[in-house]
Amino acid sequence: MSALDLPAGPAATIAPATAFVLKGYPRLSETFIAQEIRALEQRGLDILIVSLRQPTDRATHPIHREITAPVVYLPEYLHHAPGAVLAAWRALRRRPGYRAARRTWWRDFKRDPSRNRVRRFGQALVLAHRLPAAIGWLHAHFLHTPASVARYASLLTGLPWSVSAHAKDIWTTPEWDKTEKLADCRWLVTCTAAGATHLRALAAAPERVALAYHGVDLDRFGAAATVARPRRAGAEARDPAVILSVGRLVDKKGYPDLLDALARLPSTMHWRFVHIGHGPERARLARQAAALGIADRIAWLGAQPHDVVLQHYRSADVFALASRIAGDGDRDGLPNVLMEAQSQGLACVATAVAAIPELIVGDDTGLLVPPRDPPALSAALERLIGDPELRARLGAAGRARLVQQFSHVHGIDQLADLFGLASGQQEACALRSMHR
Repeated sequence: MSALDLPAGPAATIAPATAFVLKGYPRLSETFIAQEIRALEQRGLDILIVSLRQPTDRATHPIHREITAPVVYLPEYLHHAPGAVLAAWRALRRRPGYRAARRTWWRDFKRDPSRNRVRRFGQALVLAHRLPAAIGWLHAHFLHTPASVARYASLLTGLPWSVSAHAKDIWTTPEWDKTEKLADCRWLVTCTAAGATHLRALAAAPERVALAYHGVDLDRFGAAATVARPRRAGAEARDPAVILSVGRLVDKKGYPDLLDALARLPSTMHWRFVHIGHGPERARLARQAAALGIADRIAWLGAQPHDVVLQHYRSADVFALASRIAGDGDRDGLPNVLMEAQSQGLACVATAVAAIPELIVGDDTGLLVPPRDPPALSAALERLIGDPELRARLGAAGRARLVQQFSHVHGIDQLADLFGLASGQQEACALRSMHR
């Protein structure tokens, strides 16, 4: 089977095979997308993964190896594959949808005269040219670049399209762009109530905007519910309390505030900070830690696969995330890492920004502090480190609420309905799996 072929089967007559347009695949930081793709495959949806970029992470998560969908990579930069772009243009320029697609792109380009906008149209041409006949639907993850490519490809092919919106793509995309995409797509799903409220206000048909939390796959994260956690309270230098954070090293994650908060902890309290993730601010944060005199207490582990991250969730004492609204308006949605930490009964302290209060109920299922407030964050960390009983109570309550309201099954049920998956299609998928 080539990268652009899809398995034939009875399911294709119930819900159309769907091309998922992603910015990059696979990505360690986008496990929620891989989780969704795998779950929809299991529900019976035939999927083709279309990536606008080549992968950059050297490792993958186990779920990436479980996904059976074929993957095709579009030209990441048009000048690297001029022949493919020219061939697509020649094949499509006389098609019925070409003029509408070009007209729409040109209107967009005049408002956003960038190389990126040109690249989106070129990638859409290649996608529309190479798309297998079996594909009957386009779905983009993220409302910015992938949605633009899907929108232009939809106009070129006449196929319907939909989109999942998340965080940065909602808050940094111009309103004219969001409004027009909302008018063109069949439906949009977003993963936070804050995002849904914002997008519904821009939509001519607000009912097209659905809220579906990503949630956590408790089959993957549920096994540690009974693991006994240490009762460290920061009293012993040889056994310091472990503060864990997982996230990209970018402005909206607020790591400068977290480092400042750590430096404010009492000198008599013993702690160690472990960070998992990568990002452009790594060197600057290391310099800040050195200037604060806490560099020797910090382990920067970089990006790590699922099994390593899971072990750190299980061995840490406190999970901390200092999210904030970045200077360009970028902000978190509902960080999956908070849900993953809570799935392991790990007590969390986070900032009351974006959709985080939709998950964490302050002083009930975790601690919330204002964003950009290192003294308040430090006080909350000190409180958790010094009180193992409080950590146990918050960790247990956080996990209980997660299981009740944020299992990924709820969101997948909603997506299955939106994609038109029927019970018969799921049965057909199971039969095909048995005979492979």
